[in-house]
Amino acid sequence: MTDSLLVERHGAVLNLTINRPEKRNALSLALLDEIGAAMAAHAGDAGIKCAVLTGAGDRCFAAGGDLQELDAVRDEAGTRAMSRRGRAALDQVRAFPVPVIAALNGHAFGGGAELAVACDLRVAAPHAEIGFLQAQLAVTTAWGGSIDLALTVGDRRALRILATSARLEAARALDLGLVDWVCAPGQPLDACLATFLEPYLARSRAVLAGFKATTSAERRRAHVALAPQEEEHFVRTWTHADHWAAMAQAAAKPAPR
Repeated sequence: MTDSLLVERHGAVLNLTINRPEKRNALSLALLDEIGAAMAAHAGDAGIKCAVLTGAGDRCFAAGGDLQELDAVRDEAGTRAMSRRGRAALDQVRAFPVPVIAALNGHAFGGGAELAVACDLRVAAPHAEIGFLQAQLAVTTAWGGSIDLALTVGDRRALRILATSARLEAARALDLGLVDWVCAPGQPLDACLATFLEPYLARSRAVLAGFKATTSAERRRAHVALAPQEEEHFVRTWTHADHWAAMAQAAAKPAPR
């Protein structure tokens, strides 16, 4: 592992921290590979009851894919390979045998929102926002995010969130069932997360693994059925002129503070 992903075991909890705060924890393909590899490497650890995925700092969980890197992907073959590489990493998150919790220390946008919903549960700091902003760049989701979103909030709500590129504040995301817990104002995320994890850590790994296996069965079936369709739409939109025009327009805007 590199310094871009910090992997630590604290008791029965596996902690993964995206450590690129200077880039708003943007997801490079190499970083996605590391996340997938870390989840796969620890999947058989019988002492782990939960995994927590978070970001460094207090601004961003993950602000999306690393567009500086992904801008170089222009042809259909490269786009398809990029989609499959990211999906493979997020599939390791989905397949982890015990609950995976996204601790949203800040904003989760674009690919970062896809990573957040690949996790089983989400805990958010009050200032965090989650947004599927792909439509602003004239593309669709690449790594299974639209499938997970529809399964989480329902088809109609998912369509509205995706099509409008809505940025949902933590409280609103809680109302929609997209977030499971919002920390109290001023409460450190670590303390909030410890409280959230208490009932899970009181169970045996076998019980947690059994519940996840049965409750995630529909998600597994949905991804098998719909992933090829999502990939085709992503390749079509990513390689379309509308996407590159939107990318150029976004690049011309001042960087966010």
